[in-house]
Amino acid sequence: MLTKPKILIADKIASSGIDILQRHDAVDISVQTGLKPDSLRDVLPSYAGLIVRSATKVTAELIDAATSMQIIGRAGIGVDNIDVDAATRRGIIVMNTPEGNMNTAAEHTISMLLALSRAIPQASAEVKAGVWERHKFLGVEVVNKTLGVVGLGRIGGLVVRKAQGLGMQTIAYDPYISHEAAQKLGVELMPLADLLRQADYVTVHTPKTAETRALIGHDELKLVKPGVQMINCARGGIIDEEALYDALVNGTVAGAALDVFEQEPPSADHPLLQLNNVICTPHLGAQTGEAQERVAIGVAEQMLDYFVHGQIKNAVNMPNLDADSYHALQPYLALAAKLGAFQVQRIEGGITDVTVSYSGEVAGLGVKPMTAAVLCGVLGHFLGQQVNYVNAQVLARERGIRVVERQQQDPEDYASLIEVEIGTESQRATVAGTLFGRDDARIVSIDNFAIEAVPEGHMLLFSNQDTPGVIGRIGTIFGNAGINIAGFRLGRTAPHGTAVCVVNVDSAIPPEVLEAIRNMPNLIYAKTVNL
Repeated sequence: MLTKPKILIADKIASSGIDILQRHDAVDISVQTGLKPDSLRDVLPSYAGLIVRSATKVTAELIDAATSMQIIGRAGIGVDNIDVDAATRRGIIVMNTPEGNMNTAAEHTISMLLALSRAIPQASAEVKAGVWERHKFLGVEVVNKTLGVVGLGRIGGLVVRKAQGLGMQTIAYDPYISHEAAQKLGVELMPLADLLRQADYVTVHTPKTAETRALIGHDELKLVKPGVQMINCARGGIIDEEALYDALVNGTVAGAALDVFEQEPPSADHPLLQLNNVICTPHLGAQTGEAQERVAIGVAEQMLDYFVHGQIKNAVNMPNLDADSYHALQPYLALAAKLGAFQVQRIEGGITDVTVSYSGEVAGLGVKPMTAAVLCGVLGHFLGQQVNYVNAQVLARERGIRVVERQQQDPEDYASLIEVEIGTESQRATVAGTLFGRDDARIVSIDNFAIEAVPEGHMLLFSNQDTPGVIGRIGTIFGNAGINIAGFRLGRTAPHGTAVCVVNVDSAIPPEVLEAIRNMPNLIYAKTVNL
């Protein structure tokens, strides 16, 4: 008799999700919430599936202990609490339920906006304390006010529609969406600086990535319209908390509504909690009965789809494939994702189209998952965990990005080659890559410059007039900054023509170092890329 796979539910989820799993005789369920890491590590080896929300931190250490684990399900969108890289190395699927709480998060944003506008929490507290001083709470109407939305993904788009229903004007900043897609929402796209100068309210709806951490900091808050109100129901740290505190104290920002903090829960003496013009909630963006029902049912059904039918849905680290197909494609999937991520970090403007061309042996494999991997690399740079192999095509389409696939069975210079071309409203950029061994990825062409670069870690990409001394000056700048060069690759059209260079370094390149490089003579452009 075959042993049933065991699923551990380690965080509290709605009973409807537990009921779905308990009613199915193909799996065994154990509900053990609130386990300490040591206790969780001790019980994990016997489980093939794990369901968590945000409370349980699924670390690399726990994943190593989970010797029978096949799949981890997150009841919600964010997988910040799961070491996805460690799971991927172990071949463990990580899936989420990305659509279950989108409306709830958008509604909470609007609730916070209105509560901030009318000082509802402060007024309620005074009435309950026996104080009746109406004159202290002169609010503002939101009709005809301008709402600036930073991040125009699914939640940001829902916020736009709801705000428009209140009679607000809407503007947005999102460098990875086309103007056509924004126009369909009735929102005007603009640079972040322009948005901050025009908006009466600013709300952020991006994931927390290296690019969006402190996206709105001291410099940005110097640009805001006096009396602006700031709202963050996305992730703590997208608006720099120290900078926000200073702006609230000096009156540049009139008020802030925060559902999230950099450290949760925040300490009782957190500076922002001492200000009367700040309202806050304990990360309630997804906390409605309806949303919790949806994510619990969704993660339960996805677990059964995997264990009963062998289907993978909403995986954040692999496409919908059987095990053999995934093994064959895995190195190409990794290469495709890196090519997409490389491209998006070197372009300017909203993306209009992505063309992925396959030639040689790779063209004979199933290319749809590889195209999805490219899109995960492109969109994931800004959308983070909201994008996965399942929804990548849909999210691209929603953002007005046209996706084209091309296949050519006959090999050209390499046995297999993947080329990714991205078009924006102002430029086109191409990169091509191949595998020298199963796990030995290489970039072999950048904008038709032949090159052999390793797509890994911290990288400097630059183009220059091919004159003596450029490489030496860059080496000096890096040396003065204490940055070690790990590798250098050059491609050029001809001696004394134009060159493209990729420099791999051992640590992140600070903005001031990049600026020093950009100020060098004979430089055409310089970009940092992190893979």
